[in-house]
Amino acid sequence: MQKQYIRMYLNNKILAYVLAAAFLLSAMLMGISIGTVSVPPMTIIKVIAAEVLPFISLENTDTMHSNIIMNIRLPRVLLAGLVGASLAIAGAAFQGLLRNPLADPYTIGVSSGASLGAVLTLFLGLSIPFAGMFTLPLFSILFSFLTIFAVLLFARNIERSMKVETIILTGIIFSSFLGALISLMIALTGEELRQIIGWLLGSVSMRGWAYINIILPFFVIGAILLLVNSKELNAMSFGEEKAHHIGVDVQKRKMMVLIAGSILTGAAVAVSGTIGFVGLVIPHLTRLLWGPDHKHLLPLSILMGAGFLIIADLVSRTIIAPTELPIGVITAIIGAPVFAIILIKRKNKL
Repeated sequence: MQKQYIRMYLNNKILAYVLAAAFLLSAMLMGISIGTVSVPPMTIIKVIAAEVLPFISLENTDTMHSNIIMNIRLPRVLLAGLVGASLAIAGAAFQGLLRNPLADPYTIGVSSGASLGAVLTLFLGLSIPFAGMFTLPLFSILFSFLTIFAVLLFARNIERSMKVETIILTGIIFSSFLGALISLMIALTGEELRQIIGWLLGSVSMRGWAYINIILPFFVIGAILLLVNSKELNAMSFGEEKAHHIGVDVQKRKMMVLIAGSILTGAAVAVSGTIGFVGLVIPHLTRLLWGPDHKHLLPLSILMGAGFLIIADLVSRTIIAPTELPIGVITAIIGAPVFAIILIKRKNKL
């Protein structure tokens, strides 16, 4: 009986990964295929395979299709996937750490801090010597890190027990304040106004391979930090005191999760602007579908978050083509009702 239960559990988790991977691959194919010029899926597979395996010939392949795939749509799809994956896994980790499905980089102020760091960099034309193109994500990460610690410190001063509701309300207060500072800089901006506003609305349009090179190392570092702490997140999701009793170094692990979440959020915001609700909706839906175990929740959130943002980007550029909507508008239209539903369900449980 026990062996049968274990087998059913493993099959269920394998199915989860298969479905999530299929969703991501389908989203990628659609994101590359659909547009002003339609590209057949087999052409996409052939062109990408030829890049990876030089012995594959591209004879009888339209050069225009190859250029569209490799120079425009593939980097855009990969960037959207990396941003979605970063925000989703960061949201899942914050929800586990704070024991609340309403927590995500957006609601606890981390995204606003990252946005302030990026806008300051653009506004003042800051550049770190030897950092080059990494200046923007480094400032975003620094400000997201400072924001989360300011939120926790403020919440602790209000209430020693640091209830989750207090942390989230504090995050909203900080988000509003930092948003006001960003608006002030926009009002004082001259020629950079259009660049900053366009960036703040959230987009992965016309970014190219350079932006993938920017976010990729931070995504790898942040994701690995969270994945190696999945067991500790499981323990802390039942309360810090219980986690401490079973041998978890709560302060150290909490710090690692906060650092990793800040790295992921800061890098995502630096390359795509402010895109809300991904870190709220995707972990919540993944948890409903496949359970709260962070050992599986985190990697599944990566796959689901990547696929979701690729689809959202596809909708943003095709729904009223040739005009392109900011991707943050699409995620907000989807995310805001989900946020409301979560609130209503929580109220009914109380």
